[in-house]
Amino acid sequence: MSLDREQVLRSAAALLTRKSTATMDEVAKAAGIGRATLHRHFAGRDALVRALENLGIQEFEAALDTAALDEGAAPDALRRLVVAVEPSAGLLAFLVTENQLFEGEELNDGWNRLDARVSAFFRRGQERGEFRIDLTPAWLTEALYGLISSGAWAVQDGRVASQDFPYMIVELLLGGARRSVEQ
Repeated sequence: MSLDREQVLRSAAALLTRKSTATMDEVAKAAGIGRATLHRHFAGRDALVRALENLGIQEFEAALDTAALDEGAAPDALRRLVVAVEPSAGLLAFLVTENQLFEGEELNDGWNRLDARVSAFFRRGQERGEFRIDLTPAWLTEALYGLISSGAWAVQDGRVASQDFPYMIVELLLGGARRSVEQ
């Protein structure tokens, strides 16, 4: 039987999001594999977290491509993005809170690519008069990441129905980000 690497990584992210101090033994148990099997694929916690980071960046980039952020009205593109990222939301929730990824000088260039693409999207919405101009694109990007993470946790805990995930995130963000005629 071959190891489903992505499933192991998703199980690890779900556990580590809730228990950041989880041991590799606990990760293996959550993934339904033995400790030795986990260690054969991930030499230690750092290797596991880096694999999670690479998967998360890859999936978020794919969601950005699927959402076609340069097409149509910015609020509609935001809706497409949140729907596209939903399957990876739990993984992203872990990654945006994993301090280990943002320490030192070895920051994954993938984060810079993601931030640049999302910030450019918000800037385009501002330039077209669809988003508020008093909030920086960088702040709107961070707010989006935070809402995706919070939404993933709420769904995981059963406090929010998964079918409500896109609506709640987009409407809350747009309610705060949308430029009003009265401003």
